[in-house]
Amino acid sequence: MRWTQTFIPTLKETPAEAEILSHRLLLRAGLIRKLTGGLYTFLPLGLKVMQKIANIVREEMNRAGGIEVLMPALQPPEIWQQSGRYETAQDVFFKAQDRSKREWILGPTHEEVITTLVASEINSYRQLPRNFYQIQTKFRDEIRPRFGLMRAREFVMKDAYSFDASDELAQLSYEKMYQAYVNIFRRCGLKALPVEADTGVMGGKHSHEFMVPAEVGEDDIVYNESGTYAANIEKASSALAAPFPEPADVASQPALEKFETPGVKTIEALEKDPYQVPANRQIKTLVYMVDEKAILILLLGSDQLNEAKLAGVVGSTNLRPATPKEVFETLGAYPGSLGAINVSGPAIYADTMLRNGYGLTTGANEKGVHVRNVCMERDITVTAWNDLRMVKEGEPCPETGEALKIRAAIEVGHVFKLGTKYSENLGATFLDTHGKQQPAVMGCYGIGVTRTLQAIIEQDHDDSGIIWPVSVAPFTVCITALDIDPESPAMKTAESIYQSLIDKGIEVILDDRDERPGVKFKDSELIGFPIRIGVGARSLKENVVEVKPRGGDLQKVSPDTVVDLVTTWIADNESPSA
Repeated sequence: MRWTQTFIPTLKETPAEAEILSHRLLLRAGLIRKLTGGLYTFLPLGLKVMQKIANIVREEMNRAGGIEVLMPALQPPEIWQQSGRYETAQDVFFKAQDRSKREWILGPTHEEVITTLVASEINSYRQLPRNFYQIQTKFRDEIRPRFGLMRAREFVMKDAYSFDASDELAQLSYEKMYQAYVNIFRRCGLKALPVEADTGVMGGKHSHEFMVPAEVGEDDIVYNESGTYAANIEKASSALAAPFPEPADVASQPALEKFETPGVKTIEALEKDPYQVPANRQIKTLVYMVDEKAILILLLGSDQLNEAKLAGVVGSTNLRPATPKEVFETLGAYPGSLGAINVSGPAIYADTMLRNGYGLTTGANEKGVHVRNVCMERDITVTAWNDLRMVKEGEPCPETGEALKIRAAIEVGHVFKLGTKYSENLGATFLDTHGKQQPAVMGCYGIGVTRTLQAIIEQDHDDSGIIWPVSVAPFTVCITALDIDPESPAMKTAESIYQSLIDKGIEVILDDRDERPGVKFKDSELIGFPIRIGVGARSLKENVVEVKPRGGDLQKVSPDTVVDLVTTWIADNESPSA
């Protein structure tokens, strides 16, 4: 490909819309252009990279036994109602109406569609296992589209769905997909860390996310240095010792005592003079609405609620903090002096760090009044004890005891073991070996293709621009001709090297623009071609051309040997295909 025959509109200045470095580079390198918030046009080089990532995904999915299909982007709402997700997924839906005013949904994901297909086509254990996948555009109504391709309203995704005859066989399908994802991200040049994850609105029993550590990541991962433990912070736990290891001697505990706390409405305020109640001796009382029904959540004052853990405990993602009005209707008091002493109406979920607790302080459900000497066993009727807290950095790892670390990361892939939730609701059943009807056991596996593209840039760049791995670079080699006169020695040599590389099956772009050398070199660095070959009159007088791997040192080599040198370098730097 010749530069003048394609469209690569590089930018010297950073567009004001670009929020993070990888977003800036996507725009400056001429890979994408914004149409409006969350919607982008892929320009030729950006499209090439996306297609290469998609091809790697396709090869590994096929190798793992996946069967490629293509499902409709437009979906009827009835299948979402049948699955039970029509209400819970409302926030992400883009909806449309046809000429008859019938409602349709632009597909944010395709569990309902594929399960409906399987329900009509598969009816025997002999037809299982099956794993169907597609690479397709998805649509989600993001509240705040941002960071370029990281959080867009329209994006390309690979989604796969496995169907098995038993939980044990479903686990084998899950493990195949897990390994396929390891291979995919390795081949894309990404250091993606598999972490235990929450299943969220997808439902299911088992889940891993593939996370790329990055300062701008919207998720936090918790891990140990030895690499034996990693989890999304929504799922992470620690081996932190409980502050009350032994049950309290209830009979010896002092009686409850109310005390005035005018103006005190926060944990921090109660820590100060004249009260001096440490946060880890306070009970934090939260009121949440779960499926529009009030519950109480109790934590140590020094801890924060992990909503994902709460969702798992209550079995619903339809939860939110109660409004002040709802709090008052539940406890007869407003936030700032809440407590659960002698509360008998709503269910009370307490974090395990409070188990056996005594000598605690909590709100009295009276304005400006708190209660001290609280004994959990004596004074509060707990419905269920669960791990509800957010893990903190430095706490001991649950597996090794090492100090846990926390860092931001970008989610690029997610694998779920779904179980039978969708197959039961949508009728995807089969006859087993005994002739008995059984629901298929499902798995779900997603990779954000466009997000992976930007994650590669976020992970691999320098001050000059992008550093593409060979496997997904838009072109592997850029030949920079410093004299574009067709009869000049520089252009003739550049043309010869260009054709020789093409003959060897190497993707190469010849920069034949009438631009200053500095502009050409900067554009090559900005876009991030793995190798640049500079051909100019001055170097040819020494019978050399200049070869510069992206991010490496410049080498001067003979024009007669440059093709072999570049071919060897590419072979040494290609990601393995298996």
